[in-house]
Amino acid sequence: MITAYLWNTPNGYKLAIALEEMGLDHAITWVNIGKGEQHAPEFLAISPNGKIPAIMDHETGISLMESGAILQYLAEKTGRFGGDTPQERWAVTQWLHWQMGGLGPMMGQANHFRGLAEKIPYAETRYRDETARLFGVLDRQLEGRDYIAGAYSIADMAAVAWAGMAPMMEDDRLTSCSNVMAWIARNLARPATARAIALSPG
Repeated sequence: MITAYLWNTPNGYKLAIALEEMGLDHAITWVNIGKGEQHAPEFLAISPNGKIPAIMDHETGISLMESGAILQYLAEKTGRFGGDTPQERWAVTQWLHWQMGGLGPMMGQANHFRGLAEKIPYAETRYRDETARLFGVLDRQLEGRDYIAGAYSIADMAAVAWAGMAPMMEDDRLTSCSNVMAWIARNLARPATARAIALSPG
């Protein structure tokens, strides 16, 4: 049994997708970040950085924070979605890190500054432009491919949780990336992914 500490954010959904896709026995503990529950001592004991997601694997006694590390751990634990050969594993790893260091942070900042009542044009332009550039990178990578690293992998689970926000970003540069939009649709058509995206703390 794995306890997953989540909230309904892209970083939370990527772990929910992995748990559903891998068919792992798990229970979800919702950590309401709007109420500051991520700062509770019992959560900080599992996630010292005070961020979701985090897991406790009761089979191994291992607890982990940071979504990229968790995805790699679960792929190794199950032997699924991490690549079968060294070449495949490194392809998945580089695109997982691309999401962790680029797509997620940039989209997060772009959405933050987009939503401010008091606009900061420089910041909004900077992050929206970088998000559009990253969508272009992903669009080129998906040319002729169904999934980012070839076979469906944790790289897709990580990236789709963020890229799926494209329609709400109100930026035609994102939604005009036809390969990305088709890839998002393929991901959402996967039953396990659809179940994960539909999860809500209630």
